[in-house]
Amino acid sequence: MLYVVCTPIGNLDDLSRRQARTLADAEIILTEDTRSTGYLLERIVSDFSLTINPAQRLISYYKEKEFEKLPHVLELLNEDKMIALISEAGNPAVSDPGYLLIKHVIHNQLPFTVIPGPSAVTTALLHSGFDPCQFQFIGFLPRKKSHIISLLRNISEMKKIAPKLVTICFESPQRLPETLRIMNEIVPDMPICICRELTKKFEEVLRGKPQNFLDATFKGEITLVLS
Repeated sequence: MLYVVCTPIGNLDDLSRRQARTLADAEIILTEDTRSTGYLLERIVSDFSLTINPAQRLISYYKEKEFEKLPHVLELLNEDKMIALISEAGNPAVSDPGYLLIKHVIHNQLPFTVIPGPSAVTTALLHSGFDPCQFQFIGFLPRKKSHIISLLRNISEMKKIAPKLVTICFESPQRLPETLRIMNEIVPDMPICICRELTKKFEEVLRGKPQNFLDATFKGEITLVLS
């Protein structure tokens, strides 16, 4: 059976006992990063006093290889193996590998369940202070300026119908300054919230309008919230 296991987005103290027990018992763990998963398993042993399945195997499972490895994983599931799918941090399949596997598991009527956990999306939404009653997550912003402009205009049009709609997205720290400049041109009055390194030691939350951050530089993982 497949277990889609959400993991902490930065702070390992956010790991739940249910997540820990599932990962400890799994026969196979599909993971983006075997080294970080190895450390996570060490923390499971020390923090929860659990024993790792001695027959457990880690299989590198990242986006570029997901299609290639899919038949083998489905074969293992048909053999009734206990398989845990995790991403490097957060929720599998949400801007990370896993969607293709989940889609085929459903298509083949194989059993699976989700072990929930922290999410950068909802954590950033609450940090923003914007009304959380209506929101959409659109993944990583497009790279081309023309595509970002079209997206911002579409969001502005949607807000005419749903004024409280909040949009959440990911952006790289290298591209964020240019994205803010584009936003300042297209939607200068849009309230935004920039969440950096959520749940980690250097967590930072910035609230304002695009013009307030035009001279800023950024490091780490960025979640952007647009009101």
